[in-house]
Amino acid sequence: MEFKRLIEIVGDEPVFETGLLLAGEDPADVNLQLSRSTKAGRLYQLRRGLYALAPPYQKMKPHPFVVANALRQPSYVSLQSALAHYGLIPEAVQMVTSVTTKRRAGWDTPLGSYGFRHVKTDLFRGYLLLDLAGGQPAFVATPEKALLDLVYLTPGADSWDYLRELRLQSLDRLDLGALEREADEANSPKLQRAAAVVAELARAEAQEYETL
Repeated sequence: MEFKRLIEIVGDEPVFETGLLLAGEDPADVNLQLSRSTKAGRLYQLRRGLYALAPPYQKMKPHPFVVANALRQPSYVSLQSALAHYGLIPEAVQMVTSVTTKRRAGWDTPLGSYGFRHVKTDLFRGYLLLDLAGGQPAFVATPEKALLDLVYLTPGADSWDYLRELRLQSLDRLDLGALEREADEANSPKLQRAAAVVAELARAEAQEYETL
């Protein structure tokens, strides 16, 4: 397989798996081209069997959330990464964090660092397919679920101290009713306590704006 043919097959895909190249092609030739192109810097290998074109060959820069979805399936972006995406915390997040029903894992790739936390199957919900930069779709937790995922996976995260230290902001973007329902559906006293604390923080933030 020639590299030109590889580019023709990959098309506009921000990331692609080896299987996309195998139809009508000799697997040995495909693997040889993947190895050569990666060593030459024309391809990024993100994990075994998952690649992205490197500049200047890529037609669009892969969105980090799209890469995260592709690295581990099923998964959706959540925790601090989703909270930062929605503007609910002020800090930039260096690692893209996701949740999955599979075991905990992490990858350092040429396109960034990615971490995956395990949740039970009955908690794997509360996410949307968002249209991101360049029309790239990715599964991302709702703001409410991202916050509750963080609380669920962090010891002591239902406390006033922890939630204040998060420096949550723009809490008017949260649907407090949805937050409470999600905590109730999880049947988790910890999440219910956290939802109550966040509601208090949201009311305090609203009152502060009213006095400005």
